[in-house]
Amino acid sequence: MTLENRVAIITGAARGIGEATARRMAHEGAKVAVVDIDRDEAQAVAESIRASGGDAVTFVCDVAQPARVEALVSDVINRFGGLHILVNNAGICPRIPIDDMTETMFDKMIDINLKSVFFLSRAAGNAMKAHGGRIVNLSSTGGRIGGVFNATVYGATKAGILAMTKSFARHYAPYNILVNAVAPGAVETRMMTIMSDETLRGVIEAAPLKRLADAAEIANTIVFLSSDEASWITGATLDVNGGTLML
Repeated sequence: MTLENRVAIITGAARGIGEATARRMAHEGAKVAVVDIDRDEAQAVAESIRASGGDAVTFVCDVAQPARVEALVSDVINRFGGLHILVNNAGICPRIPIDDMTETMFDKMIDINLKSVFFLSRAAGNAMKAHGGRIVNLSSTGGRIGGVFNATVYGATKAGILAMTKSFARHYAPYNILVNAVAPGAVETRMMTIMSDETLRGVIEAAPLKRLADAAEIANTIVFLSSDEASWITGATLDVNGGTLML
């Protein structure tokens, strides 16, 4: 149990990569804060983890609001007695062509996908200073190559996460807080399956492994970066994309 007695916050944990990460971390012994804006789905995940012998509690939070994420960190520490791991996974990816993008939606994507990472990482990092910790940010292959499939602003937010990860890694290195990013390729989640069949086939064909990833495969990488086995890795981005992008 590589994460025994660690406390982890996972945002966007009601489904997809976040849910898979919550389940895997609980399996590895972590006490998991299942954070999402959707109370019912998050509660179902936490209840399922507890039914399997894990320790998980639901926290409802709109990560786009800095005051809410600061309160979240305090609430988790009060509930579990500490904080050791943060996974910034929450994000949205509406498929909007460039000519149809509105200022309202642009700002919403920045707030949820990027601003939340800054303010939650700062709040969690400051709470971890006394004992060290891990922060793992979810970027995307789209952040590496630019937004595709009507995801221009999404790609920009994910590219911003890559730069922010390096800045936070430098800032918190003196406190043994390691900050890294994971850039998944196409994963079999709701975000991908809402694509048209033709677009989805194109995505699958672009990957040498010729399939979508299972969310658990991304969770495995997140858990690795959160563990003691990744003790000499900070400011890095691990590309987990089935070979779609080879740097």
